[in-house]
Amino acid sequence: MRSELFSAENLERESAQPGMRLQNAKMLKIELAGEAMARVGSMVAYQGQVQFQALGSGGLGNFLKQKLTGEGVPLMKLTGRGDVFLADFAKDVHLIDLEPGDALSINGSSVLAFDSTLRYDIKMVGGAGMASTGLFNCVFTGHGRIAVTTRGTPVVLNVDAPTYVDPQAAVCWSASLQTGYHRADQIGLGTLLGRTTGEAYTMSFAGHGFVVVQPSEEPPIMGSGQQDQGGVLGGLFR
Repeated sequence: MRSELFSAENLERESAQPGMRLQNAKMLKIELAGEAMARVGSMVAYQGQVQFQALGSGGLGNFLKQKLTGEGVPLMKLTGRGDVFLADFAKDVHLIDLEPGDALSINGSSVLAFDSTLRYDIKMVGGAGMASTGLFNCVFTGHGRIAVTTRGTPVVLNVDAPTYVDPQAAVCWSASLQTGYHRADQIGLGTLLGRTTGEAYTMSFAGHGFVVVQPSEEPPIMGSGQQDQGGVLGGLFR
């Protein structure tokens, strides 16, 4: 049997070391020897003796926060020994290694998998008031590897001046940055007549660090117990 489908670039990539690595640009391979955390529903194949346990949004504290905020990362714990392949609607997959003392804020919809040695908490973006119901993200700390996804090839912005990003396009950013809301539309005759830019709010970033921006906006959420929120929160978590 002959086909380009069976070319070397499509064959399973083997390694003598356990852990996360890219099978290709859109698929993550975890050579499991213990446990890891992954987004619910992201498993596309596995080999070996692997158990999957749904964890909700990860821990009692985050579960309660999810109920209060409507946000969270639906997680499953992988345990055992074997190879697990993960993907999320053919999004691009990127690996980030966190060292002790690092802290990374991540849009929940961009989290694919992470080492169980990492910790995360749900935080509210600074300056987000109750009137707008708030904007939430996950802050990861500890030592280990995390896999994030983007819709297309992202750009990494160096924040050395006030920076503004569509909240649905923000993938992750330095946790040390000061964040908030910025009103993009200005009230004027066009607004009164129903004409807007379509970018009512942006996230603002100040300080020194980086912001990863994808070339696509996550679609708004419309689900049980959640509000569309005018597109401000849409797509941050699902």
